[in-house]
Amino acid sequence: MAKKKTAKKAAKKAPAPKAPKTAKPKKGKEDLISEVVRELAGDDVIPLVRALKNKKNVSEFKLADAIRQEINLTRNMLYRLYDHSLVSFIRKKDKKKGWYIYYWTFNPKRIKELASNLKKIKIERLRERLAREKSTNFFTCANKCIRLDFDQATEFEYKCPECGEILQQEDNREKIKELEGQIVKIDKELKAK
Repeated sequence: MAKKKTAKKAAKKAPAPKAPKTAKPKKGKEDLISEVVRELAGDDVIPLVRALKNKKNVSEFKLADAIRQEINLTRNMLYRLYDHSLVSFIRKKDKKKGWYIYYWTFNPKRIKELASNLKKIKIERLRERLAREKSTNFFTCANKCIRLDFDQATEFEYKCPECGEILQQEDNREKIKELEGQIVKIDKELKAK
């Protein structure tokens, strides 16, 4: 009995083995689809994509019912996706009413290409902003109401147009470092694919 107690005490004192450090988990396909759709067509379209995914030739009326939206709103969402070739459709004429009914299919093959294009656009914007940050002197008041470049600051006679405080030259070295870090991060992501 004494042996059992000491074995239990030893087990309690021994530290638990640490799990090996692993890299951050990669974004799943669902996350990537949601991210791209959100960026290109808006948050409101994500439920529509979920309803349409892994199905072919789904009637726009069934989609409207599935996401509990009016048909006009559903069509608007579908057109936003269609603008980026994320969906395709076929059109059939209803024999009874004589109207055309559209049947939609989600195209997941475009997601990776669109994600890559979005990153390229983002990195280009960041580079433009970085160039502006490096080439321009900015001025702010103590309250940080507004940020003005040199020409704007002289136009307002170095007084904040919001609160009237005196404008001081801003030290934007931290912003420059942050922008450079974002550019490096996105550049690595693009090269990894």
